[in-house]
Amino acid sequence: MGGARTALFGWAYAKGRGGRFILRIEDTDQKRSSESASIGFLKDLCWLGIGWDEGPEFESFGGGDRGSYFQSERLDIYNTHLTRLIDAGQAYWAFDTPAELDAQRQAAKARGNPYRYEGTTARNIAKETVQQWLTEGRAAVIRFHTPTGPIVIEDEILGSATIPAGEVDDFVIRKADGFPTYHFAVVVDDELMGVTHVLRAQEHFNNTAKHMVLQDALGFRRPIYGHLPLIFNPDGSKMSKRDKDKLLRKASADRKMEQAPAGTVDAATFAAWRGDKTMQLPLADAERLAASLGVSLPEINVDDFRRSGYLPQVLCNFLALNGWSPGNNLEKFDNEFLQRTFDLSRVVKTPAKFDRMKLLAFNCDALQAMTAAEFTVLARAHGLSEHPEFMTRLSESQFVQLASASHERSKTLEDMFKANRFLILPDAELPYDMKSVLKVLVSGGGEAHLRAARDLLAKLSNWDAHSIEQLLKGYAEANTAGELGKVAQPLRVAVSGGTVSPPIFDTLAILGSSSVLARIDRALTMAAAQPRGTEAATQSPRAE
Repeated sequence: MGGARTALFGWAYAKGRGGRFILRIEDTDQKRSSESASIGFLKDLCWLGIGWDEGPEFESFGGGDRGSYFQSERLDIYNTHLTRLIDAGQAYWAFDTPAELDAQRQAAKARGNPYRYEGTTARNIAKETVQQWLTEGRAAVIRFHTPTGPIVIEDEILGSATIPAGEVDDFVIRKADGFPTYHFAVVVDDELMGVTHVLRAQEHFNNTAKHMVLQDALGFRRPIYGHLPLIFNPDGSKMSKRDKDKLLRKASADRKMEQAPAGTVDAATFAAWRGDKTMQLPLADAERLAASLGVSLPEINVDDFRRSGYLPQVLCNFLALNGWSPGNNLEKFDNEFLQRTFDLSRVVKTPAKFDRMKLLAFNCDALQAMTAAEFTVLARAHGLSEHPEFMTRLSESQFVQLASASHERSKTLEDMFKANRFLILPDAELPYDMKSVLKVLVSGGGEAHLRAARDLLAKLSNWDAHSIEQLLKGYAEANTAGELGKVAQPLRVAVSGGTVSPPIFDTLAILGSSSVLARIDRALTMAAAQPRGTEAATQSPRAE
């Protein structure tokens, strides 16, 4: 979400001033980069409505004449500028081994000092020796020879700040694998792609000092920088994609799990995950494990919110409020408004808190403001994407009826599908909440009303919500002093397995007569098998 907000602010700032928004895939870290992650990011931006003028070609966006927008495809460009720095004595090859670097860190720690790389030895290796070692294939990095003296950063959000002399050591600008570091690649690309403004998170503030000394050494201009506040969880912790992993680890530890439940995570992966705190489970594995543990994973990534049924315009609106305000107590606006009014002067300096309840309220308000037809269109698209089994099981008329019955009670597009899975289950596999069966059908006297309603429904010729309503209301008038709930609730338990469903007339109409009658028969058999006066049961059978 932090990356999405950065993109949103960068897009709004550029487009609101007649500028161009550039999307660049910074994939020089081979361990952390993948094609699927890049495509996922492009899809997320498209879904949010954040289009780019230059960058990878995807859907209707992208293109540009400044070379590849994937950094992994620009190595020749970076190497040219690396050679410039080495020839000018502003960068050098360093052959320190991991063990040697670790020893230096430990020595600094023992002295009570922060670690700073001391480059004197590496800088003084003879050129001939350097060439010989490179020819031999020794592992080496390229480090930048950082000038002495303080570095002043002018920031459009945080103001002016000075990094003291010696704070920035001789940092790596090309790794041993031949790829440039983030610091070097972005400096070269910002210059060659004509970047005038860079907006990024405050955690990059100290990195900006490194970028500025590189720009000076290469003779590049300096873009204008603005560092955005971080996004925190309500408890004050930094919002992170590791939040899911933390929750899963705690839940599994609380249950003292030695192995994953069957059908969730394979044994080798689970063992590796337990033994390595830095490892995260693949999303599908994590979701299966979470379901088996009965925990809900928090939405963290943009795609999490999409799959949870949030609207992209609502998410953009809410994200914009995490660190920026348009003033005048205005909270709800669209991307066009943001584009016209966004300015760095109203970006806050302190961390923003991601209020999930407020986001949910925003989404609910947006859904409730829609017409039934608008809601149905969005619900259908969500169903096709996330719940194709619903679309296969329900006819078009049944789906429209379900959407209409679910609209008023939906806070997200997912609610309609999550709450009504009973509609698409085979009749014999419907799980029953036995507490509801006992309370409503057995001790509550609903069994007799259910049996009577079943006989009436079996004779109904027109199976639609209106006819069912007339039939059940007539029964209630004659047998329950007009209290419809005394027959509606037993029917609801019988056909849905619990006490919550859409309006009962719609529910029965959507299910169809054969399923309704089969489920009632199953519920009656289940109720008849219970000892009278029983108040609770320990499990929910799926079949008699």
